[in-house]
Amino acid sequence: MPRQSGRLGIQVHGHRGARAKRPENSIPAFQYAIEQGADAIEMDLAVTKDNAVIISHDPILGPPLCAGPSPQAVIRELTLAEVRQWDCGAAMPGTRIPTLDEVLQLAGQGDFDYNLEIKSFPEHPEYAPPPDEFAGLVLAAIRRHSLGRRTIVQSFDFRTLVAMRKQAPEIPLSALTEDDPRDFAAIAQSAGGTEMVSPHFALITPEKVKAAHNQGLRIMAWTANTPAAWAALAHAGVDAIITDDPAALIAYLAGQGLR
Repeated sequence: MPRQSGRLGIQVHGHRGARAKRPENSIPAFQYAIEQGADAIEMDLAVTKDNAVIISHDPILGPPLCAGPSPQAVIRELTLAEVRQWDCGAAMPGTRIPTLDEVLQLAGQGDFDYNLEIKSFPEHPEYAPPPDEFAGLVLAAIRRHSLGRRTIVQSFDFRTLVAMRKQAPEIPLSALTEDDPRDFAAIAQSAGGTEMVSPHFALITPEKVKAAHNQGLRIMAWTANTPAAWAALAHAGVDAIITDDPAALIAYLAGQGLR
């Protein structure tokens, strides 16, 4: 099971690797986060026409992040070979979209975990496989690399979390939420009984975190990028913070004696 906290306290998760410093969801971004000492690298998962699990936040490739043979394209309608034709580097030209397998192959480069977000869209089922199939593809990759003990799976689409729980009860799960005002235990229950909840940082209060901890839950805030936000989250007692700049957050926590 992934570690419970950072080296002394709050865990640092590099959002899309290190979005503030390298092209998001790219091998350079993940390697940067690993080198800086992030406890986990966070990334978004999509699936191609030929069922390759790749790393992309958006289901549609296009500007401003990506340029390719057409103005835009739906990932689910492209083969992996066709996805490889897209340059998603922007500030670092030549950066290609990696597969999940390629990112999992980085496991030997450091002592870190994987935070995998399944990007599924109930309102647009054409953008992703059905939840059971998507969960199965992700699980197969995790098991190919024997990384179940170093992986968290999170999603806004709770159907995928329920599917993953059925297929792999041992994989820790986190329920993502942006604006759900309920207490965190209720959100976890709605997602099939997850071990973690990943709320937008604006939803977090010390009282809600304490109540969640009393229920045995861990709280992972997203995506906080300023010292003011980090201070508030540290005061609230969160277990992890997802940030675009993991090096800056690590330095901040160290300076506060929290790492």
